[in-house]
Amino acid sequence: MKYLITGGAGFIGSHLADALIDRGDSIVILDNLSTGSIGNLSRVSNSNSYKFISGSILDEELVDGLVASVDYVMHLAAAVGVFNIVNQPLVSLNTNIRGTENILVAAKKHQKPVLITSSSEIYGKNSSVPLNEESDRVIGSPLKSRWSYSSAKALDEALGFFYYMEHGLPVRLVRLFNTVGPRQVGNYGMVLPRFISAALSGEDLVVYGDGKQSRCFTHINDAIAAILKVSDSQAAIGEVFNIGNDQEISINELAKLVISQTASKSSIVSKSYRDAYGSGFEDLVRRVPDITKIKRVLGWAPNLGLNEIISDIVAFNQSAT
Repeated sequence: MKYLITGGAGFIGSHLADALIDRGDSIVILDNLSTGSIGNLSRVSNSNSYKFISGSILDEELVDGLVASVDYVMHLAAAVGVFNIVNQPLVSLNTNIRGTENILVAAKKHQKPVLITSSSEIYGKNSSVPLNEESDRVIGSPLKSRWSYSSAKALDEALGFFYYMEHGLPVRLVRLFNTVGPRQVGNYGMVLPRFISAALSGEDLVVYGDGKQSRCFTHINDAIAAILKVSDSQAAIGEVFNIGNDQEISINELAKLVISQTASKSSIVSKSYRDAYGSGFEDLVRRVPDITKIKRVLGWAPNLGLNEIISDIVAFNQSAT
C-alpha cells in the first residue's frame, strides 16, 4: 500500500512514517517544514519506499497530483502549538481549513480513502470528565485567537464527515489527546517536552497559571498503534475516535514528577497566562478522554504510562546531545 502523509516530517507524522515503512508499505511525505524537521525522517530516509516532497497542502495542484499517485491519504498537516495559534491565528485558520478542503477535494476526485487527525482541542473549555466522542464543544469568543485552532479542527471534522455522508468518501477521523514522546519539541508550548528540556538543563520549570489544571498524556507509540488500527478498519469509516490515555495528572504534579525522574536540581516557578500569552487567554481546568469506543470497536488501549513516557523522552534528548 502506498500512503501520502501530509505533515509527515512532524513529530507524529514521522513516527507514522516509521511504522508504515516497518510494516512494508510505501510512503510519500508532503511537508513545508514550518514546524517539522527533515531530521525526524532519518530512520526512513534511506528506504527505497520513501519519498519527500517539500510543499504545502495549500497548493491545490500539488495536492491533487500527490493524492492521485497514492492508495491512501493520512492527513496530519496542521498549524500546531498554542504559541503559534495565539500569535498567528490567520495562519492556523487558513492552513487547517483550506488545507483540509484541498485534501478532501482531491480524495473525492480520485476516490482515495482519507484519515484525518483532529484534536482534543475541539472540546474547548468543556471540563466534563471523561469526554466522549459525542460530548459538547464549549468554546470562548470567536474573537479570541485561543479558539481559532479548536474552530478550525471542528470544521475539518465536519468537512470530512460530510464528504463521507454526501459523497461516500471513505473518511476516518481521530481526536488526539496530548500525544507526547521522542522528537517532540517544546518550542510551540507543548508542556512535557518543555519541562524535560528545562530539567535536563537545570533551568526553572515554568508552570502557567496556578498549575492545578490537569491533562492526560499518550505515548507516541500507543497513538501510532491506534491510528493504524483506525486506518485499517472498515468499521472506522465515517466514525471518529478519541485516542488518548485516561490517566490524569495536574501540571504541578507533572513538573514534580519530571524533576524527580530526571534527578534535576531545577525549581518550579509560576507564570501568569497574561505574561505567557497576552491578555484574554483562556485555558481549561481538565481534559480527560473517554476511550470506551475505540476499546470496544477496535480493541485498542494504551500500554505505556507517564513514567515510560518521561524515560523515553529523556533518553532521546540525551542521545541527541
